[in-house]
Amino acid sequence: MNTTLMKEKLQTEKVTLEAELAEHGRFNAETGNWTGSAIANSSEGADVNVAADTMEELGTNSAIVEELEARYKNVLHALQKIEEGSYGMCEVGGEEISEERLAANPAARTCVEHAA
Repeated sequence: MNTTLMKEKLQTEKVTLEAELAEHGRFNAETGNWTGSAIANSSEGADVNVAADTMEELGTNSAIVEELEARYKNVLHALQKIEEGSYGMCEVGGEEISEERLAANPAARTCVEHAA
């Protein structure tokens, strides 16, 4: 397996995910997690419709950020495993993850058999 190529793919995905996370959320340095955010409306006396739109946007962005953050953490985990020399091993059964699966999802943590 070409771990150099996988590392490049993971680093590219990491940058993309960071941009997407920043677009839909904010990073909380205290917790190390991302949270969804809405575009703040700075006008005073915003009407009920604007407030409702803001809450809807926050709910949507929170769901998006949750999914993006999970993918982001898997990418970071895969990059760490490359550095440790344990990349490409199923975290459930310990067998090698197929190159086809890793080509499709470089951050895969399990083989196809153990995928949830």
